[in-house]
Amino acid sequence: MTTATCNPYVVRMDDQDQADLGAAWTSLVDGLREAGEQLASDATGLSAEERADGYRALLRALNNLLGRFEIDRQRPELVAFNGWRERMLMDNPDFRYWVADIGDDRSYRVTGMRGDAQYMSITVYRAGGTLEAGAVARTDSDALTFDADGRFEVVVSPRPPAGSVDWLELPEGASALWVRHFHGDVAHDALGDCRIEPIDTPEPGPFIEVPRFVHQVERLGGAMAAMPALLSAATKADVASPNEVRRWTEMTGGAAFTEPDIHYLRGAWHLADGEALVIEGHAPPCRYWNVLLYSRYANSLDHRHRRVSFTGTTARLAGDRYRFVIAASEPGATIDWLDREGRPFGMFVFRFLQPETEPPLPTVRVCRLVDLAMDPPA
Repeated sequence: MTTATCNPYVVRMDDQDQADLGAAWTSLVDGLREAGEQLASDATGLSAEERADGYRALLRALNNLLGRFEIDRQRPELVAFNGWRERMLMDNPDFRYWVADIGDDRSYRVTGMRGDAQYMSITVYRAGGTLEAGAVARTDSDALTFDADGRFEVVVSPRPPAGSVDWLELPEGASALWVRHFHGDVAHDALGDCRIEPIDTPEPGPFIEVPRFVHQVERLGGAMAAMPALLSAATKADVASPNEVRRWTEMTGGAAFTEPDIHYLRGAWHLADGEALVIEGHAPPCRYWNVLLYSRYANSLDHRHRRVSFTGTTARLAGDRYRFVIAASEPGATIDWLDREGRPFGMFVFRFLQPETEPPLPTVRVCRLVDLAMDPPA
């Protein structure tokens, strides 16, 4: 047990506290070591670049988790999630995300500005483990009130607030809140912002709670140790069946912190030098859609310097028909080229928000890059 000395600003820990803290720190170090060893085993036979990319993916995951390591549910912050340094688990750079850890017995005010986002949503999740989560409440830009500058304010609380104000009910068990902005052209759009604050001023707690800190450190070590296995299981079907596309039904309905109204299509490429993957299909009427490339470690590719995604705004469409070419070099100025960065293997995901009909599966075919200039759309 932790005991105070005669100086109120000095806290002395007994042997058990010291042991718990030491064991927690050891579990974190062991988790990082186990993650590296498992990654090395899983990456056997890959190129040096792909192996290095795997270690980079682990560091990005660690950076992501450290960014949300200290949780204060009384006075939470909306933390920007999945920036280019923290890419993890199918991030989407055409969206902007913010995440806050919240308590289901508290009341908050979320404010911000929409910017040029085509659509925005605020979703509350009930979470278990790292990805064990389901959406339990949400609102979106159709229901929110915006002023002339695109600013909004919504109260998130268990009970309705007094007066005329946008309200999002906070159900029992709610533990996380996500804000998403969907951008048609994120490189050129005016970007918005958001923040969260408690409505009632919280009482200050102890400057550190040792059991809680021990638990958080142990949980971080466990999450890192499990990351390679999680990535391997998540990409197993793509590795086994590349150059195909399927419906990603596991992500429907707000599972694993996803947007509840999105329909997902997912596939992968495995190409030799000089080969390309042609993807052709029809986009159903919907609020928003995009296609985005990922590495074998579920990190989005380099959207800051390369064309690795298209949206319904930036794609060249023939009516509702799209045609994308995944290749290592540009096949032609009039072709919607997705740059695979020279990677022999990777994944792609389509997201369709609120489609009027179920998105049809596109056709995919492998062809030689040199043949594309003479290959008219099917």
